Amino acid sequence: MSTSSSSVGSLSRYRADFPGLQPEVNGEPLAYLDSGATAQRPSAVLDVERRFLETTNAAVHRGAHTLAALATEAYEEARETVARFVGARSSDEIVWTSNATDALNLVAYGMGNATLGRGGPEASRFVLAPGDEILVTEAEHHANLVPWQELAARTGATFRYVPVHDDGTWSIDDAAAALTDRTRVFAFAHVSNVTGHVAPVAELAELAHGVGALVVLDACQSAPHRALDLVGLGVDFAAFSAHKMLGPTGIGVLWGREELLDALPPFRTGGSMITTVTMESSSFLPSPARFEAGTQPVSQSIALAEAVRYLERVGLEAIDEHEARLGQRLVDELGALPGVRVVGPASGVARAGLASFDVAGVHAHDVGQFLDAQGIAVRVGHHCAQPLHRRLGLTATTRASTYLYSTDDEIDRLVQGVSEVRAYFGAE
Repeated sequence: MSTSSSSVGSLSRYRADFPGLQPEVNGEPLAYLDSGATAQRPSAVLDVERRFLETTNAAVHRGAHTLAALATEAYEEARETVARFVGARSSDEIVWTSNATDALNLVAYGMGNATLGRGGPEASRFVLAPGDEILVTEAEHHANLVPWQELAARTGATFRYVPVHDDGTWSIDDAAAALTDRTRVFAFAHVSNVTGHVAPVAELAELAHGVGALVVLDACQSAPHRALDLVGLGVDFAAFSAHKMLGPTGIGVLWGREELLDALPPFRTGGSMITTVTMESSSFLPSPARFEAGTQPVSQSIALAEAVRYLERVGLEAIDEHEARLGQRLVDELGALPGVRVVGPASGVARAGLASFDVAGVHAHDVGQFLDAQGIAVRVGHHCAQPLHRRLGLTATTRASTYLYSTDDEIDRLVQGVSEVRAYFGAE
């Protein structure tokens, strides 16, 4: 039964579903505040994948035997489940990848292959030339930055970015000022993995389409936490990873408009993605098969579908509310500590349920180790966003990120721990 209309506090009852939250760490109850990197998995997801491997494990789309047929059915049902979850028009708009980074590379390298003349006339919409522009933001994760730098280098296009403000955020006005009639791609994150800034996706997509640009959305920090309607948002491609949304590692998702996926040249080639192969040439299947060369992540896709069903049972509205409240607590209470700087939107401004912060005089890695000794798991480093940290005048930050199973007690423990850091390291 969905609990999306129930009180936010009721989400704490779901903690018992997560075996990874139960052990003690360094003699203390685990406070897992690193879900922005990798989420814990509920027993239901672990059980579904194990059951498939024990009873139905077989190659998909290849065998004529019963086990292969059952595996193929479960595999494609998983695709349908994920398609419904993100508002896809059909399951053919869902491509399995190894992770979100792989999905973003698929689009970038596919466009590069189109520029090299692969894909035929229908791929002409992806061709880039000197003078064309690829636009990202200064806040991007490296996965949504480096592939576009590489595409610019391969094609002669100009790589540009929307600059961020002193708090690490950017606005729709900043994007409008950076978009030009030469912009061919605008790639940005729905939610920043460092600042928690939430981009106004639909408005940005409309702006970008107004100059003829394709819109590529990094949905890694939004798909696990809030309801998505990718068609309604107006983007052209979107990428996200299973391991951030209660699912397994080794599988990601590329969503794309069906007509665009069918026109985009493939990134990887080999078995399972072809129609005819001769010693002289090969022809390729339509999407999604054309992008799924080789052996597929079958058990992982089935586990991801169960993770989606679990999220739907809990209710994305309730999850979003819960995390937004915890995110505001992080900003307010960490920001009130002497010597602590929280980056990202100010208190009261909408943000995701995460906060990255700097403790004056103490390196982020030392902060993380101090907290870990108390059983508090956080992320430290540049979070695969070096340009953003450089713009903020920082080499690293400590990040606390929440999920549906996070509690107020964990926030209390974190704030108390951070309040002791500077004295412990003699930085006061």
